Amino acid sequence: MTQPAVKQEANWEEVRQQLLGRLAAARARTDALFELVHPEAFYDRPIPERHRIIFYLGHLEAFDWNLLAPVLGVPTFHKEFDRLFAFGIDPVGGSLPADQPQDWPARTAVEQYNLRVRQTLDEALNRVSLADPAQPLLRDGLVLHVAIEHRLMHAETLAYMLHRLPFNRKFALPTSAPPASAAKPGLCRIPAGRATLGRPRDAGFAWDNEFEAHVVDVPAFQIDACSVTNGDFLEFTRSGGYQERSLWSDADWEWKDRQGLTHPGFWIRRSGCWHYRGMFEEIPLPLDWPVYVSHAEASAYARWLGKSLPTERQFHRAAYGTASGDEREYPWGNQAPEPRHGNFDFARWDPAPVGAYPAGASAFGVYDLVGNGWEWTSTVFGPFPGFTRFSFYPGYSADFFDGKHYVMKGGSARTAACMLRRSFRNWFQPHYPYVYAKFRCVRNHA
Repeated sequence: MTQPAVKQEANWEEVRQQLLGRLAAARARTDALFELVHPEAFYDRPIPERHRIIFYLGHLEAFDWNLLAPVLGVPTFHKEFDRLFAFGIDPVGGSLPADQPQDWPARTAVEQYNLRVRQTLDEALNRVSLADPAQPLLRDGLVLHVAIEHRLMHAETLAYMLHRLPFNRKFALPTSAPPASAAKPGLCRIPAGRATLGRPRDAGFAWDNEFEAHVVDVPAFQIDACSVTNGDFLEFTRSGGYQERSLWSDADWEWKDRQGLTHPGFWIRRSGCWHYRGMFEEIPLPLDWPVYVSHAEASAYARWLGKSLPTERQFHRAAYGTASGDEREYPWGNQAPEPRHGNFDFARWDPAPVGAYPAGASAFGVYDLVGNGWEWTSTVFGPFPGFTRFSFYPGYSADFFDGKHYVMKGGSARTAACMLRRSFRNWFQPHYPYVYAKFRCVRNHA
């Protein structure tokens, strides 16, 4: 009678070691990003709406500490830093942070805090059991999954923040040439069918907004086979799209005028020519790369063509559905993500041409639904039926069920493979132009 119990405990030990290995790999990923920053730039604020870089240096460890220390029963050693680095910001309504560099602690003090956090947590994590019924937050490694994915989310946040850091404030890394496109632009007809949104609670880790799984009916529609490119959007810009009032909602028009926007944020006009702000260098505008824009700009472009942005359920149907009615885990099938399937999992620092990964196309022939940039939808971020907040992180999703954020699907070049699962939902405000966000359009009649 003792053999099954021993076997079960051995399995839990294997799970724990796998999770600790993933946590170490995620730490290495974010550590490498901070190594890109010149020492004198840690108190820079590359994006006006976000904290200074120094905050993120402390935030990742403070989050892990505030999440894991109470569960592991280890006493705090720096309450001030635990609070100071606890929460990021998501300013709504145009308000911007006004703190100064001198308001933040020395970088060396933050790094010392980080080192002690890691050492203390790792010692405790090597002692606990993931099968203890008295520790439900440790059961199946729940809070470890949260810590890992939270850090990997910030690996992407840090990437697009550092994208805005001047080239002389960061260390450049070599980049490889992107693959060539093999796609044929056009519209794909998606027949009427069903789509499963969300995730069953017994299917492994997911964030609270991913539950519950539920099936929805989706009428037939047509969708762009490829994401909208810089070349496509250049035509919109040249035609006066940024000046055409009828293409913009009242809120979007006011925001655009207040910001003085006349082109996408990743574009630069120099000597009469368009250039692209790459991660480590400025290059002539790549016309076959997906255009990265805000939800407001994507919506205006779609109206210009007499189309619209897809809903979340339309994205699911186009990405994971099949003509037979079956659904896939990924657009290409049920096989785990591989490099040939798309530009994701930190493969590149910048986009690749649209349609450069034909092996990742959906059953309906739609390209790049996962990778190469998140995809805007027209769906306002909100709870699924049966939503329940995480007890240990109640504001993760619910704080953003405010009607001011839109669902994004898919993933970018800097999105970790574990967050490419079908149920994962990202979300942003419609006037946030910094994220790696692309889009495609739909016609709501087949």
